[in-house]
Amino acid sequence: GSLKATGDNKYAGNITDPANDKTYSGKATLSGTSLKMSGCVLGGLICKSQTWHKL
Repeated sequence: GSLKATGDNKYAGNITDPANDKTYSGKATLSGTSLKMSGCVLGGLICKSQTWHKL
């Protein structure tokens, strides 16, 4: 996938799921030591998000 900056600590573009090698429309937001990733299919009807924390 590839994300481009859309604002302060915000990114949007394509996100690839390594588990199934499929690419989805998505966005990411960086806040402190956490990164929230979200992606949608079917024009935004079905969405999923995950938050990753730096250890």
